[in-house]
Amino acid sequence: MKLKEINRTAIQSWSPAQQHPIYLATGTSAQQLDASFSTNASLEFFELDLTEPSLDMKSCGSLSSSHRYHKLVWGPYGMDSDGHPSGVLIAGGENGNVILYDPAKIMAGETDVIIAESEKHTGPVRALDVNPFQNNLFASGGNESEIYIWDMNNFGSPMTPGPKTQPLEDIGCVSWNRQVQHILASASPSGRASVWDLRKNDLIIKVSDHSNRMHCSGLAWNPEVATQLVLSSEDDRMPVIQMWDLRFATSPFKILENHTRGVLSIDWSLADPELLLSCGKDNRILCWNPNTAEVLYELPTSSQWCFDIQWCPRNPAVLSAASFDGHIDIYSIMGGTNQAQSQRHADQISNSFGNMDPFGTGQTLPPLQLPQTAAPPLTVNPLKKPPKWIRRPVGASFAFGGKLVSLENTKQQPPSHVVHVSQVVTETAFLQRSDRLQATLSAGSFVGFCQEKIDVAENEFEKTLWSFLKANFESDVRSKYLELLGYNKEDLALKVNVDGLITQALLTGDFEGAVELCLHDNRMADSIILAIAGGSELLEKTQKKYFTKTHSKITKLISAVVMKDWHDILKTCDLQNWKEALAAVMTYAQPEEFSTLCDLLGGRLEAAQDAHLRAQACLSYICAGNVEKLVSCWTTAQDAHCPLSLQDLVEKVVVLRRAVEQTQRSGPAAIGILLAEKMSQYANLLASQGSLSTAITYLPDDAGQVRDTPGPGGGPVYQPLQYSSSSSSAPPPAEPPGFLSQYTQPTSPVYPGHPPLSQCPSSSPPSHPPFLPSSSSSFSFSAPPSSGASFQHGGPGSPVSYMPPPPPVGFSGTKLRKVMSERTLFCSPSGPQNGWNDPPALNRTSKKKPAAVSYTPPTPITAPIMAPLGAAQQGPSGAPQAMGQGPHGAQHHQQQQLSPPTMNPSMPTTSMEGAPGAPTGDVIQPLQSIPAEKIMKKPIPEEHLVLKSTFEGLIQKCLAVATDPQTKRKLDDANKRLEALYDKLREQTLSPAIVGGLHSIARSVESRSYAEGLNIHTHIVSSSNFSETSAFMPVLKVVLTQANKLGV
Repeated sequence: MKLKEINRTAIQSWSPAQQHPIYLATGTSAQQLDASFSTNASLEFFELDLTEPSLDMKSCGSLSSSHRYHKLVWGPYGMDSDGHPSGVLIAGGENGNVILYDPAKIMAGETDVIIAESEKHTGPVRALDVNPFQNNLFASGGNESEIYIWDMNNFGSPMTPGPKTQPLEDIGCVSWNRQVQHILASASPSGRASVWDLRKNDLIIKVSDHSNRMHCSGLAWNPEVATQLVLSSEDDRMPVIQMWDLRFATSPFKILENHTRGVLSIDWSLADPELLLSCGKDNRILCWNPNTAEVLYELPTSSQWCFDIQWCPRNPAVLSAASFDGHIDIYSIMGGTNQAQSQRHADQISNSFGNMDPFGTGQTLPPLQLPQTAAPPLTVNPLKKPPKWIRRPVGASFAFGGKLVSLENTKQQPPSHVVHVSQVVTETAFLQRSDRLQATLSAGSFVGFCQEKIDVAENEFEKTLWSFLKANFESDVRSKYLELLGYNKEDLALKVNVDGLITQALLTGDFEGAVELCLHDNRMADSIILAIAGGSELLEKTQKKYFTKTHSKITKLISAVVMKDWHDILKTCDLQNWKEALAAVMTYAQPEEFSTLCDLLGGRLEAAQDAHLRAQACLSYICAGNVEKLVSCWTTAQDAHCPLSLQDLVEKVVVLRRAVEQTQRSGPAAIGILLAEKMSQYANLLASQGSLSTAITYLPDDAGQVRDTPGPGGGPVYQPLQYSSSSSSAPPPAEPPGFLSQYTQPTSPVYPGHPPLSQCPSSSPPSHPPFLPSSSSSFSFSAPPSSGASFQHGGPGSPVSYMPPPPPVGFSGTKLRKVMSERTLFCSPSGPQNGWNDPPALNRTSKKKPAAVSYTPPTPITAPIMAPLGAAQQGPSGAPQAMGQGPHGAQHHQQQQLSPPTMNPSMPTTSMEGAPGAPTGDVIQPLQSIPAEKIMKKPIPEEHLVLKSTFEGLIQKCLAVATDPQTKRKLDDANKRLEALYDKLREQTLSPAIVGGLHSIARSVESRSYAEGLNIHTHIVSSSNFSETSAFMPVLKVVLTQANKLGV
């Protein structure tokens, strides 16, 4: 489409490709007259500004000349050295003169613009061309077979390519080869073309058509194939373009025939060798593919001949055409509209009248408005092939896993289509530390790993934190904890302050030393109270010296030791003495309350105003084994945005969770929302660095779309680790502890007295329903996990306890029995795991757990007074004996309410195992009835109730037609797990995009377009946050897939 136009009868030449902005030079054409018959001549320069919508081109300079021109060529000579910043314009005159102009000086308005001039030729100079390899050389052609090679560095002494061709004739065009710099071709109107070798200074071949009707008007070399050239004929009897290959120069190997009259000019695109322009006497401008002889594009032109056509060197989509009607038109082969041209005609009509009153009506004419009717569209076919210059020369894109996909479109023939895939690693230090952590997990060398972290710690807090983590893996954990807090029995002798000595003795459990100190300080009441706790012998010795009651600064601490009221101590103690408080809890707290007390102290420290105290809360959470709160505290205290800071957190979490597992001797526990988010970030970061095998181990079980990706051999890249419900003989492979379990809220009340799932026999379910409350009791619980059991731990500082997975709100005892019987709460059935949510297979063999080293805490002060007769002699086995009483008494009542599961006689008695740093012992308490707890849920907003009714209705339809038990289990479980979606709808925590997508899925379900629903599901998952949809989107996909399969 036309872009610009110049009202000149002139020849033309574009500025070199190196020149910006783009200029077009025009010179008054020789042997042509305009309508005014003016004999004046000029040289003008116009700027091509495509941002300006008008058709006019801005004139940048002009020069009056006494010469008219046959040919103009603009070369880049001097642009590199700034001698001629816009290059050199070479003009061929009608009197045999060759003139070199400086365009920069002409456009600057200077007068000394001619660089050099020669009149070597004897006739008009009609042919000019600049050597593309040495821009100081150009060739010219004139009459009588004259061809000169000019060197602009030595312009006065041109050379000839060889002897003149015979017979003597005019040279119509010359052209340098685009691949070989010393090859020059020339052509004459008679139809003969000659090829010269300047190294030999001789003619090497002649090309001519045997019909003798070939009147040559144009010559051009193939930009890519050195031996191919084209010749155009202006004879109306033979309006063709011949394509020659010098290797077979007997006849043209291809002829382009589409013009109906003679061809006047041709130009071969340097940017795309498959584009060749031609214009002829038939008023047509054609764009060819010379390789296929196909016309790719025809430009809309006027009714006048175009005698010169040229591609723009800098903008390959732009071309110019000079016609005999006095116009030079600028076109683009990339399309456009004729709106600017129509507006230009309207403006010309308006300007011819001006703002006067031409008809004497007393009113000025309003601006001319174009009619609003649409003009008939021009029948211009688009370019049939995309030009090569819009093809990306290179391309690169980052892919999942830190991969960089790159391509390069080379100019070699044939073109190579090679895509390179490379691995990009930007976080080298992060990957090295991640690999070191994985090696530690595989080898189990946590002590050495912690020691390395202590050695390279940058500050004292980091060193202390890793020291606490290291203490979890040493033999006497609580003594190590006390030493790290600064308390040691051997150091008591070095203390001088009496209160401090007594405190140290109490915190280390040295009752005799504490009593001696009280006696030495005349604190008789304190000494007697401590003596009671220390035993009858010490009490008898102390009572002899007891005369009066006294009060001291540590009376409250003594009361706590004796009365076991540590909650009050931790709630009221000065936080500056947090070390003493933590040491006291380590020494005296019962296993079942240790984690709660550590969490209480950690919560107070985390809420403190002092930043140093807030950081120390991490140590309390480490002692409690509360990973979720450790993550929260660490995230608040540290800058966790950089990869290495995230690696710091993951290392601590992995080590602490492994410590919890070793102490509990159980499988990985559930992880909380915050930790799941951090693990997802960590896995994404690992994946972005190409460490996919490591990253996938940190993903949860329900990330099935990632885990089930087929590998090179057709199998999945990774199979998630399955934990058996019974202890197997071989330990599971090293994995980050607990990151394969589902997302749950981390800490819940525990019920001591029940064995962990790992001690359940692998035989069939018990004959009587396990753990069935009476129908009169009501519980408010959350749904059990898919594996059929839930592990809850209080961390390294609490005993192994089992919390029955609670059912949804509103379950009665009868319904609870049915659900628990179906789900086999305590012992999952054996067999292979086939379904997506089937319980894991159980190993038939079981392995006894080693008996834990028990620790008997100090006898409380009430022991000799309040204990019933025989209790002291009963020993730790008294509780199991009480459990085995007959059908009468308290045990009979307990079995009616909460009956424990039938145990295999070969299995060992469960012991209450504490964490490192907490006292342990065989403490088995009778299970008390749990008071009912009612949790009120918000109603689902009315606009979203349709989602619940639609999805539940679809599941019921599927259950009605499903015959496979496994399919029914999937649907039943999906119905329960969709409660997570309804909870998010109640809390209105889903983004509008996800809610809108869910409504679209519901509409597709109503119309039974399940395939469309699955497509919408895929779009939601790929465009949303994984943590926001992971709880319900996999379940919804299963429901849609089953509905589509069952055809409901």
